[in-house]
Amino acid sequence: MYSPVFRKAVEALKAAHQQDPNLEPDGSVQVPAEWLYTHRLAACLLSIYPDASEALAMAAHCQHLYRWEISRSEYPGGRIGYYQWRNYLGDYQADKAAAIMKEAGYSDEFISEVRDILKKLNIHRLHEAQKLEDAVCLVFLEHYMNDFMAGKTDAQLIQIVQKTWGKMSEHGHSVALKLNLPEPTKRIVGLALA
Repeated sequence: MYSPVFRKAVEALKAAHQQDPNLEPDGSVQVPAEWLYTHRLAACLLSIYPDASEALAMAAHCQHLYRWEISRSEYPGGRIGYYQWRNYLGDYQADKAAAIMKEAGYSDEFISEVRDILKKLNIHRLHEAQKLEDAVCLVFLEHYMNDFMAGKTDAQLIQIVQKTWGKMSEHGHSVALKLNLPEPTKRIVGLALA
């Protein structure tokens, strides 16, 4: 479906993600956390958008690249520090991904398109970035929300779900409503959408 360069780039990105020293359970085995995240994201994207362009599919494989190298603790606490971290991380990851794609044989034009999707520039106008955001939100709800809930109040969690919901398209919403969520997550989603 995609060019021969795609497989080469994906294999290089997979090797990069597997360098993550942080491990998470995947069934009965521990695997690099960011590799698992990207694997889930790429699979989710193709399940909800089977006609995804090559640039969009590549962006899913680039998501969270080398995220573990830039610690959130290196930035000030609070909202401003969080956004400073996120902005720096976005550029850092896009640069790392660009180098891998270039090495694999992609053109500068293709790499620029992937960078725009990754950085979610003008998300509601850039159709591809919206599709990636749908997949990001769905993966969060299905795989990460339940663990994320620890230590937070219902009010905080409801606000998080509402913000997540606001980032998604109508198609993303319809898929989210069909997810087989853990009961605690399902309860919060129900409250957030009531």
